[in-house]
Amino acid sequence: MKKNFSEMSNEELIKTQKSLKIVTYLFGVVLLLLFGLNIYLVANKGFNASNIIPIALLPIFILNMNTLKEMKKELKARK
Repeated sequence: MKKNFSEMSNEELIKTQKSLKIVTYLFGVVLLLLFGLNIYLVANKGFNASNIIPIALLPIFILNMNTLKEMKKELKARK
């Protein structure tokens, strides 16, 4: 269960922010690679159902980026 950021200590919030930042950026790189691979596959073999996967994963990336922004605001408000 996700804790409210205002209930977390500074150390806990910073640790969570660092780990989420790493995971989110790596996820973004993987999504870019998937989009590039899909463009290549659509050009050479045509469209199929597996081309939807990067589009379906995009909302997870957006949610993670929004969570990072909220964490950043909370840390900034504490300083």
